[in-house]
Amino acid sequence: MANALIISSDSHVFEPPDLWTTRIDAAFRERAPRMQRVGDVDQLVVEGTQAIAGIGLISNAGTRFDAPQTISAHGRFEEVHQGGYDPAQHLKDMQLDGVAGEVLYPSQGLFYFKVADTQLMSAIFRAYNDWLAEFCRTDPARLKGIAMINLDDVQDGIKELQRTARMGFAGAMITEYPLEDRRYDRAEYEPFWAAAQDLDMPLSLHTATRRQGKIRGIGEKTIYDASSRATKVFYPATSMCDMIFSGVFERYPRLKLVIVEFELAWVPHLLATMDYTYRERHEEACYRFTDDRYPSDFFHRHVSLSFQEDAIGIRLRDVIGVDNMMWGSDYPHSESTFPKSREILEQILAGVPTDERAKIVGGNAARLYHFDVERMAQT
Repeated sequence: MANALIISSDSHVFEPPDLWTTRIDAAFRERAPRMQRVGDVDQLVVEGTQAIAGIGLISNAGTRFDAPQTISAHGRFEEVHQGGYDPAQHLKDMQLDGVAGEVLYPSQGLFYFKVADTQLMSAIFRAYNDWLAEFCRTDPARLKGIAMINLDDVQDGIKELQRTARMGFAGAMITEYPLEDRRYDRAEYEPFWAAAQDLDMPLSLHTATRRQGKIRGIGEKTIYDASSRATKVFYPATSMCDMIFSGVFERYPRLKLVIVEFELAWVPHLLATMDYTYRERHEEACYRFTDDRYPSDFFHRHVSLSFQEDAIGIRLRDVIGVDNMMWGSDYPHSESTFPKSREILEQILAGVPTDERAKIVGGNAARLYHFDVERMAQT
């Protein structure tokens, strides 16, 4: 990896405790998310009383290498990597990890897609987007922000997409799985797909962002939590299929979708079953594509996958598509490859041709999110 320009397509900021209480619209100030110390650990609280998560899993990069048995949802803000909320330190951590550029997602913000009150959720997202824009302005050549967008009200979502595009965001994230009666095959989303295409804003489905589902809090964990984590790819895979089978990408040929933090190896079988369904189940796959195209064709032209260290997926790259794969460090979360990203990349990309490596570790992300590779290589 010595000469490769490495760009993380999935890194995170860690929102400071006062972000929402100081920045959210005044009408929502009393209901804004906040961090609350309970005993000796910090919890994220919304609506004043509802604890939705601990902060340990989204703040303890490096622990997996030193003491994986200690990984827990429990944590305290003073233990969070300073680079999560301080852009100057963030850039230093990137240099330490050998990463030239990063695409930035929220940490706490991931959980707020489950907030029931849609107006509160939109206010939370606007405040976060304002803060992240300031964070990225520290070095816009290296830091590319992904805006948070609420699609409960599609027109409101379009306005926020347009606003964040003007602010310099590189893309936008929407819920990985909307309410069951509002999945992404519905006609109401058509203006949003058109706006995202016209603004050249790739849309992300990031893990932990389901719209539906009860907020489970930080209480005692059960086997269901393990099962849910192990099968989490079901939700973005379904959303992607809804978009492909309903012809979204045929109608919007420049629209791009990114599936983030779900790894790679699940894709080949899904591509085969999508094409089988389209070919042999016309009653189910009732939308018919032009020019004899298949669902897998739309996947390869429109969908990118952000992964961390899926060695099996790398071996299947001829089916998945090298151009569809982008590495991400997930800094500063517990799963992160920081501070050993280059070492891990050397291991999982052993034997991969140099040109393919270059695409996977940075080239594809640079193309999708418009990083100035020549400028970055010179500094």
